[in-house]
Amino acid sequence: MAPPGPQDGRGAAVAPGKKITARLKRTLPVKGPQAPTLSELMRWYCLNTNTHGCRRIVVSRGRLRRLIWIVLTLSAVGLILWQCAELLLNYYSASVSVTVQFQKLPFPAVTICNINPYKYSSMKDYLSELDKETKKALETFYGFSEGKSKVRRSVDEWNSTGSEFFEQIPLLKFEDFSRMATNLYSGQKRKIEGSVFHKDSSIVNSGDSNDIIGFQLCDANNSSECALYTFSSGVNAIQEWYKLHYMNIMAQIPLETKEKLSYSADDLLLTCFFDGLSCDKRHFTRFHHPLHGNCYTFNSGENGTILSTSTGGSEYGLQVVLYIDEADYNPFLVTSTGAKIIVHDQDEYPFIEDIGTEIETAAATSIGMHFTRSRKLSKPYSDCTETGADIPVENLYNKSYSLQICLHSCFQKAMVDSCGCAQYAQPLPAGAEYCNYKKNPNWMYCYYKLHEKFVKEQLGCQQICKDACSFKEWALTTSIAQWPSTASEDWMLQVLSWDKGQKINKKLNKTDLANLMVFYKDLNERFISENPANTLVILLSNFGGQLGLWMSCSVVCVIEIIEVFFIDSLSIVMRRQWQKAKKWWNDRKRDQSGKPPQAGDLERQGHDNPVCIDEDLPTFNTALRLPLPQDSPLPRTPPPNYSTLRLETAFTEQLPDTLEVGQH
Repeated sequence: MAPPGPQDGRGAAVAPGKKITARLKRTLPVKGPQAPTLSELMRWYCLNTNTHGCRRIVVSRGRLRRLIWIVLTLSAVGLILWQCAELLLNYYSASVSVTVQFQKLPFPAVTICNINPYKYSSMKDYLSELDKETKKALETFYGFSEGKSKVRRSVDEWNSTGSEFFEQIPLLKFEDFSRMATNLYSGQKRKIEGSVFHKDSSIVNSGDSNDIIGFQLCDANNSSECALYTFSSGVNAIQEWYKLHYMNIMAQIPLETKEKLSYSADDLLLTCFFDGLSCDKRHFTRFHHPLHGNCYTFNSGENGTILSTSTGGSEYGLQVVLYIDEADYNPFLVTSTGAKIIVHDQDEYPFIEDIGTEIETAAATSIGMHFTRSRKLSKPYSDCTETGADIPVENLYNKSYSLQICLHSCFQKAMVDSCGCAQYAQPLPAGAEYCNYKKNPNWMYCYYKLHEKFVKEQLGCQQICKDACSFKEWALTTSIAQWPSTASEDWMLQVLSWDKGQKINKKLNKTDLANLMVFYKDLNERFISENPANTLVILLSNFGGQLGLWMSCSVVCVIEIIEVFFIDSLSIVMRRQWQKAKKWWNDRKRDQSGKPPQAGDLERQGHDNPVCIDEDLPTFNTALRLPLPQDSPLPRTPPPNYSTLRLETAFTEQLPDTLEVGQH
């Protein structure tokens, strides 16, 4: 007969695993921190910790030694915190590395625009009234007259006829830098109210006060809300006034019509060579720019092919001769002659009006390039964006993200929200239309006020938009030489006129031509990248070195500090708060019931002996000689804990023979 297994008090068998667990609980009770107060917990920590400084504070004899060890320990803690803070700041820094590679480089996209956006001969029907009033204004202000003597006309000679443009934006002449101005359309003199904005970067001309010209823009819904824009030069004032009306007219012309009014590829390009081979208009892609008309991009990559060059030097780059046709320029819109070009990546939008490079006529312009790719680290190392997807601004250009695209798109969105229409120089948002004062009579005043806020960074665009983390850059070096030379001018112009003779019936002049060369100076690609200055492994190693240097501390010591200063200290504080709350609740219940406190409650409460003031714990003999505190009852013997009188057998199982005796 097999002996029965171990049984518990109820006669049921106890599993071995549960029995081991019960014994572990009896031998290793986990009841939280044993120290009743925070001071005793700190004393226990200092006596048992592995950090030598804290232990020396407790065991040192004499106040001077203790004070020295306290100062040294606190200094070491301060140095640790300072060094660790420096390590953390250094962890979020980046180091810059530059790599130079020599290889076959892809050729960038090169966008070319004529400075004059539209042929003046084709635009006369749309601009005839505006040009007529502009000439009248010049004749009135400065006595300018085409083919006549330069005598100023009086205002009364031409204000009898209707003047739509001067009614919309009246030009004003100021006297002695004061707010007294004369309306050059009506001839009335009055005091001008409103904020004054000087549109020129230079100081106001200190000569004749008649040279100070400006215009006033007012809110169409509130005539008292006006802004006054003054210019130190009459040229700038006339041009700015003309451009406002020009954009208003162009906003009403359909895109297809404007593309026909501008220059075609055959009009702009005379000759083309790339990498020593001939090219033509098929290698150029047209896109329409609102301010520059038809522009043409070489190597745009739209067909999936990106050209590259295998050799540096001017002979292996792009060489084009451009036909500028200076005689067909708008005399009031542009005052310089030539073309604008910009070198950019195939996925990048060409902001010609911002960073375009102008090339002269009757000159050969050589542009040498150095290619650089840059890569910045994103958060937490810098505040750049990878793709712009995290920027709450819609990309209106359908090109890869850049800071300029974000700023222009943000301003256009604010323009649509504030003024109800879009500014002509930027792409149209969905569902919007360009501003014109027939549908939006208030748009000019609204645009200038909004642009003022944008420049002062009050729209929030500069705060929202971020730099791109990856970008490509072509550093340009420009040189200019006279072209064609005096010796070769005759035959070159004759040959080029013969080549162009199928489309024009005149001999070319050198002021109508511009020679452009764009090439790599060398094939060295510079790659600038940011790398983390520290990794997590290096950071932890540096932390360990600082802890070991100043406190002879390790990871176990750090865990010890967390346990004592956070877990145990919090447990003691919470336990005391719980005891106070429990005592308050018991006192409240006793007060409500009206029962006096029981004597047993007082006996069970402990008390402090005020005589025991020594820091060392009393021994058994010294404790017997301690006097009792006054007004305290004699301590009584506590009642026995009967659970301690329970006898436990040394055998874990009952012997078989005792079972047999019990059965008999």
